[in-house]
Amino acid sequence: MGTTGRTETPRERYRQQVREEVKEKAWQQIAGSGASALSLNAIAKQMGMSGPALYRYFANRDELITELIRDAYRSLADAFAAAAGDGDADGGAGRPGLAALARVLRRWALEDPHRYFLVYGTPVPGYHAPQDTTAITAEMMSVLLDACAAAEQGDGAGDFEQHLAGHRDWAGSHPDAPPAALRLALAFWSRLHGVLSLELAGHFTGMGLDPARLYASEVDALTTG
Repeated sequence: MGTTGRTETPRERYRQQVREEVKEKAWQQIAGSGASALSLNAIAKQMGMSGPALYRYFANRDELITELIRDAYRSLADAFAAAAGDGDADGGAGRPGLAALARVLRRWALEDPHRYFLVYGTPVPGYHAPQDTTAITAEMMSVLLDACAAAEQGDGAGDFEQHLAGHRDWAGSHPDAPPAALRLALAFWSRLHGVLSLELAGHFTGMGLDPARLYASEVDALTTG
Protein backbone atom coordinates (compact mmCIF):
# COMPACT_ATOMS: atom_id res chain seq x y z
CA MET A 1 0.00 0.00 0.00
CA GLY A 2 1.21 3.52 -0.74
CA THR A 3 1.04 6.45 1.59
CA THR A 4 -2.37 7.41 0.16
CA GLY A 5 -3.85 4.00 0.92
CA ARG A 6 -4.21 2.95 -2.73
CA THR A 7 -2.95 -0.37 -4.07
CA GLU A 8 0.28 -0.22 -6.06
CA THR A 9 -0.01 -1.15 -9.73
CA PRO A 10 2.09 -3.98 -11.21
CA ARG A 11 4.12 -1.34 -13.07
CA GLU A 12 4.87 0.49 -9.81
CA ARG A 13 5.85 -2.73 -8.06
CA TYR A 14 8.16 -3.65 -10.93
CA ARG A 15 9.73 -0.21 -10.89
CA GLN A 16 10.41 -0.52 -7.17
CA GLN A 17 11.90 -3.99 -7.63
CA VAL A 18 14.27 -2.71 -10.30
CA ARG A 19 15.30 0.26 -8.16
CA GLU A 20 16.06 -2.07 -5.25
CA GLU A 21 18.15 -4.31 -7.52
CA VAL A 22 20.05 -1.28 -8.81
CA LYS A 23 20.82 -0.25 -5.23
CA GLU A 24 21.98 -3.76 -4.39
CA LYS A 25 24.37 -3.71 -7.35
CA ALA A 26 25.53 -0.24 -6.33
CA TRP A 27 26.46 -1.45 -2.84
CA GLN A 28 28.43 -4.28 -4.44
CA GLN A 29 30.32 -1.74 -6.56
CA ILE A 30 30.99 0.44 -3.53
CA ALA A 31 32.32 -2.56 -1.61
CA GLY A 32 34.69 -3.38 -4.46
CA SER A 33 35.84 0.02 -5.71
CA GLY A 34 34.43 2.74 -3.46
CA ALA A 35 31.61 5.21 -3.97
CA SER A 36 33.68 7.51 -6.20
CA ALA A 37 33.86 4.73 -8.81
CA LEU A 38 30.11 4.11 -8.89
CA SER A 39 28.91 3.71 -12.48
CA LEU A 40 25.32 3.40 -13.67
CA ASN A 41 26.51 2.05 -17.02
CA ALA A 42 28.38 -0.75 -15.26
CA ILE A 43 25.29 -1.58 -13.21
CA ALA A 44 23.14 -1.59 -16.34
CA LYS A 45 25.53 -4.05 -17.98
CA GLN A 46 25.36 -6.34 -14.93
CA MET A 47 21.58 -6.29 -15.10
CA GLY A 48 21.45 -6.89 -18.87
CA MET A 49 20.05 -3.44 -19.53
CA SER A 50 21.16 -0.50 -21.62
CA GLY A 51 22.38 2.66 -19.96
CA PRO A 52 19.44 4.74 -21.20
CA ALA A 53 17.02 2.09 -19.89
CA LEU A 54 18.53 2.29 -16.43
CA TYR A 55 18.30 6.08 -16.44
CA ARG A 56 14.52 5.68 -16.34
CA TYR A 57 14.97 4.48 -12.75
CA PHE A 58 17.78 6.76 -11.63
CA ALA A 59 18.43 9.93 -13.60
CA ASN A 60 22.15 9.99 -12.79
CA ARG A 61 24.84 8.79 -10.42
CA ASP A 62 24.12 11.50 -7.85
CA GLU A 63 20.46 10.50 -7.59
CA LEU A 64 21.52 6.92 -6.90
CA ILE A 65 24.07 7.99 -4.29
CA THR A 66 21.43 10.17 -2.64
CA GLU A 67 19.09 7.20 -2.39
CA LEU A 68 21.82 5.07 -0.82
CA ILE A 69 22.65 7.82 1.67
CA ARG A 70 19.01 8.25 2.59
CA ASP A 71 18.69 4.51 3.17
CA ALA A 72 21.83 4.47 5.31
CA TYR A 73 20.80 7.41 7.47
CA ARG A 74 17.27 6.05 7.76
CA SER A 75 18.49 2.68 9.04
CA LEU A 76 20.55 4.35 11.79
CA ALA A 77 17.78 6.81 12.66
CA ASP A 78 15.34 3.91 12.95
CA ALA A 79 17.77 2.04 15.21
CA PHE A 80 18.06 5.11 17.45
CA ALA A 81 14.28 5.54 17.46
CA ALA A 82 13.83 1.88 18.42
CA ALA A 83 16.20 2.38 21.35
CA ALA A 84 14.20 5.44 22.38
CA GLY A 85 10.97 3.48 22.20
CA ASP A 86 12.27 0.50 24.15
CA GLY A 87 14.03 2.49 26.84
CA ASP A 88 17.07 0.99 28.58
CA ALA A 89 18.29 0.24 32.06
CA ASP A 90 20.76 3.11 31.87
CA GLY A 91 18.24 5.57 30.51
CA GLY A 92 14.93 4.83 32.12
CA ALA A 93 11.67 3.61 30.64
CA GLY A 94 11.06 5.15 27.23
CA ARG A 95 14.36 7.05 27.29
CA PRO A 96 17.63 5.49 26.09
CA GLY A 97 20.81 6.30 27.96
CA LEU A 98 24.02 7.28 26.21
CA ALA A 99 25.48 3.80 26.69
CA ALA A 100 22.47 2.28 24.93
CA LEU A 101 22.86 4.65 21.99
CA ALA A 102 26.59 3.91 21.85
CA ARG A 103 25.84 0.20 21.55
CA VAL A 104 23.34 0.90 18.76
CA LEU A 105 25.86 3.04 16.90
CA ARG A 106 28.68 0.49 17.07
CA ARG A 107 26.45 -2.42 16.11
CA TRP A 108 25.12 -0.48 13.11
CA ALA A 109 28.64 0.49 11.99
CA LEU A 110 30.03 -3.04 12.25
CA GLU A 111 27.08 -4.56 10.41
CA ASP A 112 28.08 -2.80 7.17
CA PRO A 113 31.32 -0.77 7.10
CA HIS A 114 30.72 0.34 3.50
CA ARG A 115 27.39 1.84 4.49
CA TYR A 116 29.09 3.55 7.43
CA PHE A 117 31.83 5.07 5.29
CA LEU A 118 29.38 6.29 2.66
CA VAL A 119 27.82 8.66 5.19
CA TYR A 120 30.67 9.21 7.68
CA GLY A 121 33.76 8.71 5.54
CA THR A 122 35.49 10.83 2.91
CA PRO A 123 32.93 12.79 0.82
CA VAL A 124 32.37 11.54 -2.72
CA PRO A 125 34.16 13.97 -5.09
CA GLY A 126 31.72 16.20 -6.94
CA TYR A 127 28.69 15.03 -4.98
CA HIS A 128 26.55 17.31 -2.82
CA ALA A 129 23.83 15.76 -0.67
CA PRO A 130 20.38 17.40 -0.89
CA GLN A 131 19.07 19.37 2.04
CA ASP A 132 16.40 16.82 2.95
CA THR A 133 19.01 14.34 4.19
CA THR A 134 19.65 16.68 7.12
CA ALA A 135 16.10 16.06 8.35
CA ILE A 136 16.97 12.40 8.97
CA THR A 137 20.17 13.26 10.82
CA ALA A 138 18.17 15.73 12.91
CA GLU A 139 16.04 12.83 14.13
CA MET A 140 19.14 11.06 15.45
CA MET A 141 20.47 14.22 17.06
CA SER A 142 17.13 14.75 18.77
CA VAL A 143 17.32 11.32 20.41
CA LEU A 144 20.94 11.93 21.38
CA LEU A 145 20.19 15.35 22.88
CA ASP A 146 17.34 13.87 24.92
CA ALA A 147 19.79 11.39 26.42
CA CYS A 148 22.42 14.08 27.02
CA ALA A 149 19.93 16.41 28.68
CA ALA A 150 18.92 13.59 31.04
CA ALA A 151 22.52 12.75 31.93
CA GLU A 152 24.34 14.25 34.86
CA GLN A 153 26.00 17.47 33.73
CA GLY A 154 28.57 19.89 35.03
CA ASP A 155 27.85 23.56 35.46
CA GLY A 156 28.39 24.25 31.75
CA ALA A 157 30.65 27.18 32.51
CA GLY A 158 33.64 26.13 30.41
CA ASP A 159 34.89 28.12 27.43
CA PHE A 160 33.43 25.74 24.85
CA GLU A 161 30.07 25.58 26.62
CA GLN A 162 29.94 29.36 26.53
CA HIS A 163 30.76 29.22 22.82
CA LEU A 164 27.92 26.75 22.26
CA ALA A 165 25.46 29.06 23.97
CA GLY A 166 25.57 31.20 20.83
CA HIS A 167 26.11 28.41 18.29
CA ARG A 168 23.21 26.01 18.69
CA ASP A 169 21.44 26.04 15.31
CA TRP A 170 22.50 22.43 14.75
CA ALA A 171 20.48 21.39 17.84
CA GLY A 172 17.28 21.61 15.77
CA SER A 173 14.31 20.66 17.93
CA HIS A 174 16.28 21.35 21.13
CA PRO A 175 16.93 25.12 20.88
CA ASP A 176 16.88 25.47 24.67
CA ALA A 177 19.15 22.54 25.49
CA PRO A 178 21.70 23.47 28.17
CA PRO A 179 25.19 24.16 26.79
CA ALA A 180 26.54 21.25 28.85
CA ALA A 181 24.13 18.89 27.07
CA LEU A 182 25.19 20.27 23.69
CA ARG A 183 28.85 19.75 24.58
CA LEU A 184 28.18 16.18 25.69
CA ALA A 185 26.31 15.41 22.46
CA LEU A 186 29.19 16.73 20.36
CA ALA A 187 31.72 14.80 22.44
CA PHE A 188 29.66 11.61 22.06
CA TRP A 189 29.35 12.02 18.28
CA SER A 190 32.96 13.01 17.58
CA ARG A 191 34.78 10.69 19.98
CA LEU A 192 32.80 7.56 19.19
CA HIS A 193 32.85 8.15 15.45
CA GLY A 194 36.59 8.73 15.73
CA VAL A 195 37.13 5.30 17.26
CA LEU A 196 34.74 3.61 14.82
CA SER A 197 36.32 5.22 11.76
CA LEU A 198 39.82 4.15 12.81
CA GLU A 199 38.66 0.64 13.66
CA LEU A 200 36.74 0.07 10.43
CA ALA A 201 39.63 1.46 8.37
CA GLY A 202 41.97 -1.06 10.01
CA HIS A 203 44.20 1.46 11.75
CA PHE A 204 44.26 -0.57 14.96
CA THR A 205 45.49 -3.69 13.16
CA GLY A 206 48.85 -4.77 14.53
CA MET A 207 48.61 -2.58 17.63
CA GLY A 208 47.67 -5.51 19.84
CA LEU A 209 44.63 -3.83 21.38
CA ASP A 210 40.93 -4.62 21.36
CA PRO A 211 38.97 -1.81 19.62
CA ALA A 212 35.80 -2.93 21.38
CA ARG A 213 37.42 -2.23 24.75
CA LEU A 214 38.74 1.12 23.56
CA TYR A 215 35.23 2.03 22.42
CA ALA A 216 33.79 0.88 25.75
CA SER A 217 36.32 2.97 27.65
CA GLU A 218 35.28 6.05 25.66
CA VAL A 219 31.64 5.32 26.44
CA ASP A 220 32.48 4.99 30.13
CA ALA A 221 34.32 8.30 30.08
CA LEU A 222 31.36 10.02 28.40
CA THR A 223 28.72 8.54 30.69
CA THR A 224 30.51 8.79 34.03
CA GLY A 225 32.80 11.79 33.60
